[in-house]
Amino acid sequence: MTRARKRRNAMQSNAMSNAIRKRRLVGSLAWFAVGAQVVVLLLLRGSEALSYERFVANAKIFEPSTAPRPDYLVVMPDFAVEVPFVRITRPGKTLGAGGVCDKAYCRHRYSSTQAWNADQSLLVITNGCHGMCFLDGTTFEPLFHRSMTDDCKWHPQDAARMLCVRRDRIFWWVPRTNAQRTAFSPSDLSDMQFGPYKGNLSLDGTRMVVRARKADGRAIAFALDVETGQRHAEIDVDRIPGANGYCGISPSGQFIACFQNLPNGVDTAHIFTLEGRESQHWHEHHRPGHGDMAIDADDNDVYVGISKADPDKWHVIKRRLKDGQVTVLAPAGYATHASTRNILRPSWVFLSYEGSREKIGAQPGWAPFYQEVVALRIDGSGEVRRVARTRNAKHDYESETHASPSPDGTRVIWASNWGVPGGPVADYVSLVAWPDSR
Repeated sequence: MTRARKRRNAMQSNAMSNAIRKRRLVGSLAWFAVGAQVVVLLLLRGSEALSYERFVANAKIFEPSTAPRPDYLVVMPDFAVEVPFVRITRPGKTLGAGGVCDKAYCRHRYSSTQAWNADQSLLVITNGCHGMCFLDGTTFEPLFHRSMTDDCKWHPQDAARMLCVRRDRIFWWVPRTNAQRTAFSPSDLSDMQFGPYKGNLSLDGTRMVVRARKADGRAIAFALDVETGQRHAEIDVDRIPGANGYCGISPSGQFIACFQNLPNGVDTAHIFTLEGRESQHWHEHHRPGHGDMAIDADDNDVYVGISKADPDKWHVIKRRLKDGQVTVLAPAGYATHASTRNILRPSWVFLSYEGSREKIGAQPGWAPFYQEVVALRIDGSGEVRRVARTRNAKHDYESETHASPSPDGTRVIWASNWGVPGGPVADYVSLVAWPDSR
């Protein structure tokens, strides 16, 4: 590590430590100034491009951890990955004025949902919070609670606003003031949904996909320019084979992706243009699925996720929306969810891994990660950075890790029951430092 980098990391460490002290985070931070200097762990070292073949050979399989569950708002070291982390919720306890966490879980929404606002000053907790609990995006102190239950997503560029979808209208919402402004309220549509659940805005914040019903009961989807109210071509969702899971806009705003579940249990994808023309049909099961969309280094809209079909079953892959071309990013393994909410650092995807030491040991050649969060370059080089050991035992949906990064990728939120199936699920944030290159 160069002296310049050491000085820079030490400065970042001091700034974070000062902010935490001001907010009364307890615990000893004596280790932090040293730990932050090596917070980025590059498993596959070397200045040259890293080959896919070296991915498995150079990554260590961790032994199980017996570390106790950390106290609330205490920054903790994880010496295996050398990335500090902090527990930010307390199931069964209050979370600021008006916020009360469920005993079973108190956590963020999902891997592909942006948890931080555009400038990362606010972090929202939704599942188990009886509405929305807003935390300081850096110190994680509770700030305020809103009883909002509509499907709301952060604007990717305007830190003050969220876009919310109700059955009969779409509106802008400012959480700090609770102010609302209607953006779209059609008289000929009902049952409007944002995806549902898995939808996001385009990267410039101007376009989304609305799923709704016509007066005759037909399900449709269309791209909407939210500032002007312009509707693009309607897609007759009922005519797409299978039951629709959700439809979403691509980051560029040029494609609509609809994901369908067939009667035989196969999940397929259909890619449409803004004009409603189907340009791609990915007929294989989840190839990929449980992922997120991004724009790669070649300026292509891609979907990054986990394949559940041959010839790359259980691998992490990316697939171009314009032509369906697949790039394998990681070997077969226990990756379950992928997130590219790091929209300001788009060359990486953040992966949640489940599994156990025993399962990994029984699968020679598989990705050597279990109960972890890993950042992976999406260029096919195999470059990875270990972010967190989640110690998360598989149990149910609400206890799934669903790691989701902040826009700049320096903070990553993840959920864990801390090795106790059926135990309380809390949220944690890993504090990641990055070198200059993205």
